[in-house]
Amino acid sequence: MPVIMRGFSLPEVLISMAISSVLLLGASRFLPALQRGILQQTRQQALEDEVWQRLYTVAKHLQRAGYCNGECQGEPLELAQQGRCVIIRWDANSDGIWQVSPMTDADSIGFRLQKGVLETLRGASSCEGKGWDKMIDPATVTITQFQVTRQNSAGFPPELTVALSASSINGAGNVNALYSVTGYNL
Repeated sequence: MPVIMRGFSLPEVLISMAISSVLLLGASRFLPALQRGILQQTRQQALEDEVWQRLYTVAKHLQRAGYCNGECQGEPLELAQQGRCVIIRWDANSDGIWQVSPMTDADSIGFRLQKGVLETLRGASSCEGKGWDKMIDPATVTITQFQVTRQNSAGFPPELTVALSASSINGAGNVNALYSVTGYNL
């Protein structure tokens, strides 16, 4: 009784190995480029997230500017240094006055651009001085623009626009963001 042998012949195996080798070589050359692209896109997205998070923080305080549950004294919003520094006052605890001390309970907050870094200070009364906290790590991000502008329209609350631009130290790219809020309490 003859046994029928089935399988691949030697030339068929050699041809399939050659085709597989070419495909694997192509994939191995494509994979590093794909990983590099994914890393670059992840860095760009992280930079965008960082910028927008800081922008929303400033904008939220701008929306609150001027709120007072009583008779508050002083200017609710001060723009200085062509809009690169802003001091915002609002009655956080609704006690009817804008607290100035202690710093932890102060009802004012400042934001400024200083040497490529966005800084903040609770209880700020001017754009000068020390003690400001960095909002972004200067070892990873450089802020190239921070500006708050105010546009008044007759019969309407003012519109406050925040422009924030940043570049990544690791070469991930640049981000430009613009966001406007209405100052209902101003």
